Amino acid sequence: MRAAVLRTQTTAAARRPGRLILTGLAILVASFVVFGTVLVQQITERTVRDNLSGTPAVTDLVIGSVDVPPPTVRDVQQIRAVPGVAEAVARVATGVSIGEGYLNLQSDPGAGPLSTVRVVEGRYPDAPGQIAITPRTAERLGLSVGTTTSATGGELSAPAPLTVTAMVETTADAGNDAYAPESAVIGWARLTAVDRVDVRVTPGTEADAVRQRVTAVVAAQPIRSGAEVRDAEANAVAEQVGKLFILVGMFVSIAVAAAALVVTSTFRIVFAQRMRQLALLRAVGASRATLVGALTAEGALTGLVAGVVGVAAALTLGYALPPALRAAGHQVSTPGLPLVAAVTVVIGAVVITVLAVLAPALSAARVSPLEALRSASTTAGRRGIGALRLAFGLLLAVGAILAAVGTISRLPKPEQSNYDASMPLLLLIGSGTLAFFALVALGPLLVRPVLAVVGWPLRQLGPIGRMSIGGIGGAPRRAAAVSVVVALGVTLISGVVIGGASLQILADREMALSAPTDFEVTTNGGTLPPAVVTRAEAARGALARVVPYRRVDDARLLRGADKLGDVEAGYPTSDLDLAALPSTKALDVAQGALTDRGPGRIVVNSWVARDAGLRAGDTVTLAVATGRVDVRVAAVLPGDGPLHAGILADPADLDRLGVPAAYTGLLADAAGAGEDGRTAGVRALRQAIGGSDGVGLAVLADERDRNDALVRTLVWIAVGLVSLTVLIAVVGVGSTTALSVVERVRESGLLRAIGLSRTGLRTMLTVESGLYGVIGATIGLVLGIPYAWLAVQTLGIEAPLTAPLLPLAGLFVVLVGLTALAGVLPARRASRVSPVEALGAEN
Repeated sequence: MRAAVLRTQTTAAARRPGRLILTGLAILVASFVVFGTVLVQQITERTVRDNLSGTPAVTDLVIGSVDVPPPTVRDVQQIRAVPGVAEAVARVATGVSIGEGYLNLQSDPGAGPLSTVRVVEGRYPDAPGQIAITPRTAERLGLSVGTTTSATGGELSAPAPLTVTAMVETTADAGNDAYAPESAVIGWARLTAVDRVDVRVTPGTEADAVRQRVTAVVAAQPIRSGAEVRDAEANAVAEQVGKLFILVGMFVSIAVAAAALVVTSTFRIVFAQRMRQLALLRAVGASRATLVGALTAEGALTGLVAGVVGVAAALTLGYALPPALRAAGHQVSTPGLPLVAAVTVVIGAVVITVLAVLAPALSAARVSPLEALRSASTTAGRRGIGALRLAFGLLLAVGAILAAVGTISRLPKPEQSNYDASMPLLLLIGSGTLAFFALVALGPLLVRPVLAVVGWPLRQLGPIGRMSIGGIGGAPRRAAAVSVVVALGVTLISGVVIGGASLQILADREMALSAPTDFEVTTNGGTLPPAVVTRAEAARGALARVVPYRRVDDARLLRGADKLGDVEAGYPTSDLDLAALPSTKALDVAQGALTDRGPGRIVVNSWVARDAGLRAGDTVTLAVATGRVDVRVAAVLPGDGPLHAGILADPADLDRLGVPAAYTGLLADAAGAGEDGRTAGVRALRQAIGGSDGVGLAVLADERDRNDALVRTLVWIAVGLVSLTVLIAVVGVGSTTALSVVERVRESGLLRAIGLSRTGLRTMLTVESGLYGVIGATIGLVLGIPYAWLAVQTLGIEAPLTAPLLPLAGLFVVLVGLTALAGVLPARRASRVSPVEALGAEN
């Protein structure tokens, strides 16, 4: 009997491959995602190894390491004299100051197999005092081929001329790169050592033999093969890739768990549709254990097919994508053929499906043989939950609340300097996990209350809206199973959106402190010539605003005759005008208000406030060598001050202290947008600086761009990862709607018979599908917002909770739209069935 029942179930499943795939669609997508992640990691790591090494591929030996004293110039000459050495190139880099700018001068032969640059204009340097620069460096520093400038660097004690003789292209252009042959760099900078030596062996000569000869010459220097160095350079980047994919694996695991929940729900629907058949099997002698075994085998078959199809689809895409990207000009490597990973994914799909099918199988196997006498082939789903499940769900909910309370109790205090986020994060993760499983257990009880609130607008639209709500509310267990997965995805995405917005505010605040404008002009402890400020203020076509400021580094805070704080040298103090800088609107305060700053009122950063024991409203004396003035603390910043100032004072107070009127620096913004506007601003400021000694220009906007790009990248990566769960949820909605259409064929026929049009039936079923998204998105937002706040606070990054209403509303609408679209095809199928055929169907 056991064999016969097993054969009956598996044969029936195999005869209907469409339903088989539909049942395991979530596992298919999960298998595709998991194996696709394996392939993407391989592609990324191979691309890194193939393209991101700074050592030329023809390098056979590399002499030197950061762990030992570097090779000397004499060592380089001895290495070149070794038999079998075709070429030896010394790699050395030195910083060069050219008055108003900075260059990273690097040695490179400029031609040949060991060169890393390509000349695009002019003649490559061949003598000390000559350099080649990159195009971006030329724009930033206002240099061109033929320009001569004065510079200091290396071991030079006095400025020496540098002439630009060529423009070169490299794999990366940071905007401050210069190149010259090693002899020119060493001769101009008067260096006696180099960073390392790259060696190319004469063709036909054994590299090991040359290595032994070189070792005899420079025994103190470590010697590695070029392949070893390239692997080490690539591994350093690949290690970061590996860490990233550990994070990816966590989100993929969440998606797989969501797929298991969806599969459990779909199997419940499938088994409910075959209750009469299962009852007949019980009537002819099949035991419950036999039915459980047969249904589990059906689940294993479903998992096997879904896993194989998912892996095959991922493998096809993984091999098709790199050639397409290479054709588009991107250097992307092809993945390998990870057979072990493929087999593991397929086995995992089978195991997960079997685990997911156990609960529905046990429930279905409890069918009474008398059910075979029913006229319908399906059975109504249960609407409530058992007492044991209720108690277990409540216990999980209490655990989630307690873990959240524990997290809140361990959040960093305002005055806390040492904070370890490990335990609060563990508690937060535990709370979120318990809350999710509590939602799984108690979900059927939440569907109707949530539906009563969010479904109110639909009820006002007439019978179709009321029938749609009734269709969802009539099967709360099914609705909960699918909506919980949607809720999980929305919780994760809303958390990322809120956390990203808070992180962006924090980043903007930090940039308002360290890079409040596009440019900064400073001196080495002196003052700016008045002409520099005048010319900068006159360059309105290239500069949007110019804000000069004064700075003193020895200001002290006194109360009476007593000095406050432990700093002997005093606090850095500036009269920077915050109101003139739009970016400083992002600044927050720990106490007081920035608008209260004015004559007799100062703003202090958090460190000065702690060191001096000050709070907003306190009155102290601000003193320098030339005078003192009584002031009141108007505000305390939560972190550092703009441009690392400890105290922000009003210009009138610095005048009363006797601080010279000459400015020590100025800030400016570019008038134009993009790189062109920035370049124009740089040129205008260089013209303003002219030949002023000791005056430098820093492009702060580059730092801000890097910071913004990093934040955006992190947010989009996180959104992409958590969207995997949303993808599984949408697939679950589609498969659930499709299976429920099959289950409700007679119901659809009856509705058509009493006058409901095809359009009305399609609308009703599509709205039902969208309601899964409404319920899930509502629950997800209710959970996501508080957990996002907790996550931001737990990390201790002092970012405010920000709920970006427009993105969250967009998320809600998109989720509802996606789940509604998932039901369009099943609804069209249901509407095409004839009412007469539907009323006579036994499903």
